[in-house]
Amino acid sequence: MPKRCEDDESAIRVAVVESDVRSRPGWIKCRIDENLRFSAEPLASYFFAKWEPLVFDALLLAAAVEFCDRIKRRPSFQWSREIELRIPVHAPAVWKQRDVTESLHDALEFLTGDRWRVEFTERKNAITPPRQGLFNLPPAESLAIIPFSEGLDSRAVAGFMSRKFGDRLIRVRLGTKSDDRPSDSSGRRSPFAGVPYNVRRGEHRFVESSARSRGFKFALLSGLAAYMAKADRVFVPESGQGALGPSLVPVGQAYEDYRNHPAFTAKMSVFLKSLLGHDVRFEFPRLWFTKGETLLEYVSGSAQAADWKETRSCWQDNRYASVNEHRRQCGICAACMLRRLSVHAAGLSEAPETYIWEDLRAGSFEDGAAVGFKKIAAQRNYAIAGALHLDHLAGLRRSRIHAPALESNTRHLARSLQLPEQEVRTGIERMLTQHEKEWKDFMEFLGPDSFVSRWTERAYDHVA
Repeated sequence: MPKRCEDDESAIRVAVVESDVRSRPGWIKCRIDENLRFSAEPLASYFFAKWEPLVFDALLLAAAVEFCDRIKRRPSFQWSREIELRIPVHAPAVWKQRDVTESLHDALEFLTGDRWRVEFTERKNAITPPRQGLFNLPPAESLAIIPFSEGLDSRAVAGFMSRKFGDRLIRVRLGTKSDDRPSDSSGRRSPFAGVPYNVRRGEHRFVESSARSRGFKFALLSGLAAYMAKADRVFVPESGQGALGPSLVPVGQAYEDYRNHPAFTAKMSVFLKSLLGHDVRFEFPRLWFTKGETLLEYVSGSAQAADWKETRSCWQDNRYASVNEHRRQCGICAACMLRRLSVHAAGLSEAPETYIWEDLRAGSFEDGAAVGFKKIAAQRNYAIAGALHLDHLAGLRRSRIHAPALESNTRHLARSLQLPEQEVRTGIERMLTQHEKEWKDFMEFLGPDSFVSRWTERAYDHVA
């Protein structure tokens, strides 16, 4: 890595420190137990079998990476930042192995588009192991892991795959709602019951919202769960539009989004093998399907599947997604637009009050919002970007201009999945064809006078 300038606006230097340890001048201090706080019960749920300091250090790494990603805004005229992170671990010799550091940097840089240098030092004080208890874990034969959050794909895929795998499918809790935690009629606690740490800004401000490191957090926590449970498979529940769409149709000049992409999880498999000596395979059972198809399969198989309405797709926080102090989903960001498209494609409906933008059929952007919402102008660019992303993805298959990039993505994806290129090409074609059909149907439902239709009405004229 080239030497960085002291006044480089893209440079970030973060030192994770124990509470009684001082950091170097010029480095941002990230204190354990202050900025990175571990919760006793969720932490214990990761160590149901035995205490492994190496696994704790990996959890600390996930938390520290999130802190670094959020603490400094990306420069105005470039995407990439220079990030230097120092972190204390129990066994630095393990972390300093060449294959471990190289695979870690490879995964982080591919995911975030930043340049990373992570250095490991020896801890001054060993962590006290959490108390271990009785957790509900079936025998290890043929176990599989699935990340589980409050998202729609997560709820649906975990639901219909549990019909196939039963209690051999272990859910790793990655969301924030306590009522999303899987219940157990036996009364025993479940492993991996929650994210075992909180990342807090402390005296600093979290100013960067691109959140690319979220993919590292999800993949690492899922991989660690597979290691602790002696499982070798992690099912990624994301459907094709969410897994592949953000890299096929990037937003503006932003770096491609690989948070749920097989190319990134393949790199995480290499890192986990280097660190833990354990093979973890990330599988995408819904990669060639749309979210609408995934939702339809879920609701078709169970009378209890109406709980999909309790899920949340919007990533906006309460400051921007509340009406009269009641939290809603915004309804117009890319994630919300995909959700609404998918609900329509599955032949379902939601109450208008689910979203701030209650009416997408309104003639103007302003008229579509709920009465009482005051931050309409601030959301306009998000709304346009969300609609155009789905519209561009719908036109991608037939665009000669984008054909070379699509073919390049196909080859890259084939290598990551270790599948024949023709099989991958067929899968992408199938997903894009279905997405195009669903999007056309949705636009017809919204009608030509909808503000969404007016934003996208010329999209198909742009196909070369």
